[in-house]
Amino acid sequence: MTYQEEKRLLHGGDYNPDQWLAYPDILAQDIALMQASKVNTVSVGIFAWSALEPREGEFHFDWLDKIFDDVDKMGGNVILATPSGARPAWLSAAYPEVLRTTEKQEKLAHGGRHNHCFSSPIYRKKVAIINRKLAERYGQHPALYMWHISNEYGGDCHCAYCQENFRSWLKDKYGTLAALNAAWWGAFWSHTYTDWTQISSPSSLGETMVHGMNLDWKRFVTDQTIDFYEHEIKEIRVLTPNVPITTNFMGDGDDLIPFQSLDYGKFAEHVDVISWDCYPAWHNDWGSTADLAAKVGFINDQYRALKQQPFLIMESTPSLVNWHPVNKAKRPGMHLLSSMQFLAHGSDSVMYFQWRKSRGSSEKFHGAVVDHDGCTENRVFKDVTAVGDALDKLTNLKGSNKTARAAIIYDWDNDWALADAQGFSDASKRYPQTLQDHYRFFWNHDIPVDVITSDQALAKYDLVIAPMLYLIRQETMAKLTDFVAKGGHLVSSYMTGYVDENDLAYLGGWPKPLQSLFGINVTETDTLYPKDRNGLLAAGQVFEVTDYCSLFEVKTAKTLATYTADFYQNQAAVVANIYGQGQAYYIGARTGYDYLAAFYTDLVETLGLTNQWVVLSDPDVSVQSRQSDEITYHFVMNFSETDKTITVCEPTVDLLTGQAISKEIKLSPYQVSVLTSRD
Repeated sequence: MTYQEEKRLLHGGDYNPDQWLAYPDILAQDIALMQASKVNTVSVGIFAWSALEPREGEFHFDWLDKIFDDVDKMGGNVILATPSGARPAWLSAAYPEVLRTTEKQEKLAHGGRHNHCFSSPIYRKKVAIINRKLAERYGQHPALYMWHISNEYGGDCHCAYCQENFRSWLKDKYGTLAALNAAWWGAFWSHTYTDWTQISSPSSLGETMVHGMNLDWKRFVTDQTIDFYEHEIKEIRVLTPNVPITTNFMGDGDDLIPFQSLDYGKFAEHVDVISWDCYPAWHNDWGSTADLAAKVGFINDQYRALKQQPFLIMESTPSLVNWHPVNKAKRPGMHLLSSMQFLAHGSDSVMYFQWRKSRGSSEKFHGAVVDHDGCTENRVFKDVTAVGDALDKLTNLKGSNKTARAAIIYDWDNDWALADAQGFSDASKRYPQTLQDHYRFFWNHDIPVDVITSDQALAKYDLVIAPMLYLIRQETMAKLTDFVAKGGHLVSSYMTGYVDENDLAYLGGWPKPLQSLFGINVTETDTLYPKDRNGLLAAGQVFEVTDYCSLFEVKTAKTLATYTADFYQNQAAVVANIYGQGQAYYIGARTGYDYLAAFYTDLVETLGLTNQWVVLSDPDVSVQSRQSDEITYHFVMNFSETDKTITVCEPTVDLLTGQAISKEIKLSPYQVSVLTSRD
């Protein structure tokens, strides 16, 4: 079966039969339990290297043969993983070079996972052997659906191999040491290099203050990781050219910001379909359910927009995890609601970690479809089955996409450079969280948004939002200028336009292209202490200002808001500038949501971006839509603990219940309805 032939939405998850080979009675139950819970897809082999190759050159595939055959008999799919994420002990013992080296030059011992050296020739050789064996054996099996390459790539290695590869990468980029020293501002603190061998990776034992080096190291780590991934798939592509390939991306932290260690914008070009692992801390004590749901929505919309196509949820939990500070169980209704949110933003799957709870080691209490009791009558198993039932009713949704006329730019280079900048305030920079704050208005008002990189095309959008582009390339300035000149509307903000792609400050003041585009010249940024407050006066209303205030000269722009305090009282804080056929807006201060809501309310009405299907909305009820050729699917989701009512423009039918719905939709806590309209 190929990816295109499967008509169903995927439901299943990580299946680790390699942990249960000594328990055939347990394994014998799994297929029946999968059928009972409406599971149709399993990811197999993710950490199974020691079961596949228990001793060097000795391969055992019988157990995996049976899994493939059993899943095929039940009409299911296998997503087959390459096992490079965790190597067997014999490999570490025989070839210690495969072990990762820390930035303090400490060689790691065998253990854990995701800690191999991407440069190690012997590791690459051994990975290629096991991957080829898997592709040769299962490449034509009817159950093979997709390749899952390694697992959650991340981290870096500072061994001699990686140091040499870093130097080679730098030679390819700069050509000469003179060019490198210029890009890194090597005269600073006498950090001029006269031989390539003098350069080492950033380290707390050595160099951390050359920001150009730090930025290049992060870029190198992304390129090195992609190169390792490409090495993994080289023979897989040849042997199974029609089987799609993915690797599972991640979010970062409790805020669910974009993953910080790798540039997924670059990585996305190398996979056939984006997949990611999503683990929100539902029911936490620091924010509302809707707050967290909006953050989940942001990452979903980012990973969908990276390839402008549906993505996959490769991992989520049916109940709880084992690694949050507090591992709270999902409340009744939340599992269906959170699963439907994935679909609402463009996923064609709901997959879990893990199918069956491990009996030992660190993940034995991580949530799973099948608990240690093996019971089908517990709440979690029933919740999973309910999701399977829902997916069966939504089969026609598969392959449909979202259409957005607004986009938010997130740039990994910018994030890395701004985080490294020694200025402003480390605690309050919050670049990805600031983008989430802007996104929240659109999520609250049921307006679709793409979260894109600065390299992606802008022509399809009416509105582009690009706050805090501290690092901005000349090419990006030209692209934004062209977008506005041709009729687009652009929103940017304080802390934009400071450095170029080498993290070198622009000379001669704020970049001239930005001065022309926004009709201002930014001269200073005032960083506020946590207890400091200023105000912003707009249309007779005062809004609170915290953290950052840009000071600028107004040239051709129209002032929309002014500061209310300090030595820059009455000076412009927010402006709009007509440029060509479009308009550029500069928000000079960090405000709360109240000002962003007032600002965007007027703008989206002007641009005709408001959701016409929703007549009366509620900020705790998210309405997200996917379009096929003739049908639009509307997911109406109550992310609150109270009853809610919204009004839509036409009566319809709930696909999950079959119930006729009037224009008024009543939702109980954590309830979701999936409705349709015809174009």
